[in-house]
Amino acid sequence: MDVVGNLNWLKARIAETAKRAGRNPGEIKLVAVTKTVPVEKIREALSCGTNRLGENRVQEFLEKYQQLPPGVEWHLIGHLQTNKVKKIIGKVDLIHSLDRWVLADVLNQTAIEAGQVVKVLVQVNVAGEKSKYGLAPSETIDFIASTAGLAGLSVEGLMTIAPWSANPEEVRPVFRQLKELAGKVKDRVKGSKMDYLSMGMSGDWEVAVEEGANILRIGTAVFGERDGKTI
Repeated sequence: MDVVGNLNWLKARIAETAKRAGRNPGEIKLVAVTKTVPVEKIREALSCGTNRLGENRVQEFLEKYQQLPPGVEWHLIGHLQTNKVKKIIGKVDLIHSLDRWVLADVLNQTAIEAGQVVKVLVQVNVAGEKSKYGLAPSETIDFIASTAGLAGLSVEGLMTIAPWSANPEEVRPVFRQLKELAGKVKDRVKGSKMDYLSMGMSGDWEVAVEEGANILRIGTAVFGERDGKTI
């Protein structure tokens, strides 16, 4: 698996897709998803300037955090249990998976105790899949408005995971709806940022870019398939 070659190809394709959609390629962040990827393969990605990494599980993140050099921008993209929050505060740059009030409360209190502000994205289950976490779109605006009083929490935008489909066009409405929801949040919640839309993975990132994604979570296209799954 040629990680460097994959990344160079992917970065060129992202830039090409962005330009075709009338967007600035520099606005789009690539998060290389390192779930189950050996550290030596991750070092290959770092060697070509890809220093934005995403992990799903806290324990795996902590192991890699200790082995990889400082300067990595870490994103926690998987479901976060409240009892793991203390282990990641100050180590993770952005949490993509704020999906319930109890987690917001624990993140806020832990961040305040540490003298920090934790940056998060609110996870929205746009497609309403029972197998996925996330707020319903109808709950999202009120939820974000309620976080305004949490001094240790900064909501930076929204995240969603689209249903798997062999045809990415089928999930275009999911990405479009998240973009529209972000606009509604900005209109209705005073001071809300909505700087980031984290959407799009190896199988559907091009459609996501066309619909406004500026954070792509891509694993398989960088590191290859793991356990027969596309990430």
